[in-house]
Amino acid sequence: MTASRNAGASVPLVPLPARAGRSRPHRILLFLLALGISLAGPAQAQTVVSFTLDFPGSEPSHYEIAVSSNGRSTYDSDGKLSPDSDNDPFHLDFSVSSETSRRIFELAERAHYFQGDIDSRKKNLASTGVKTLTYKDSTRSSRATYNYSPVVAVQQLTQLFQGLSTTLEFGRRLEYYHRYQKLALDEELKSMEDVANRNDLQELAAVVPILQRIANDQSVINPVRARALRLIERAGPPKP
Repeated sequence: MTASRNAGASVPLVPLPARAGRSRPHRILLFLLALGISLAGPAQAQTVVSFTLDFPGSEPSHYEIAVSSNGRSTYDSDGKLSPDSDNDPFHLDFSVSSETSRRIFELAERAHYFQGDIDSRKKNLASTGVKTLTYKDSTRSSRATYNYSPVVAVQQLTQLFQGLSTTLEFGRRLEYYHRYQKLALDEELKSMEDVANRNDLQELAAVVPILQRIANDQSVINPVRARALRLIERAGPPKP
């Protein structure tokens, strides 16, 4: 039989003897896996600032907010939804805008990441609850507890976090009233508008979904829907 004209260019199918130890493809695979792990590590290690308030007799008497540098945040509280309940534990995963996240971490830096004593230590000050600020990143972990702080950056952070808690608690109650007690919506939204007019709410966009559901619900009286729409307008377009 006449041999093929391309026979001289063909690659032999006889397997070559393997070298001792791991093969080159195996070593490359291990290297790539190790590189992937090293690259993924820093991306997963988010910097977090958290704020906790414990104030027996207030509503809620305890809450904690944690904000990551990527904006992802959590909120936990024991606020009551009705006067008869002992407590109603609440957890929410949400996101803050990049503007708010940036401000939180800038203020943490200005407060020297809460290292050292940030409390005024004045004995004649009324108690406004035990507050704790915590900062954690890949190289640093610090926390400070205070009643009142003379540090301006701490004061601003306290106001921001308390305003955020106020907003989220309004949203929580609106969810409950919209489902179980629609007659209570008018008073709640009126109170929310009053607080908003004092500029004491933060990240109003976080509760826009429940406000939108109320505004769209034709079983709710028109004044309530109008209040919800005004608050949605106040929240403005979604921030990045």
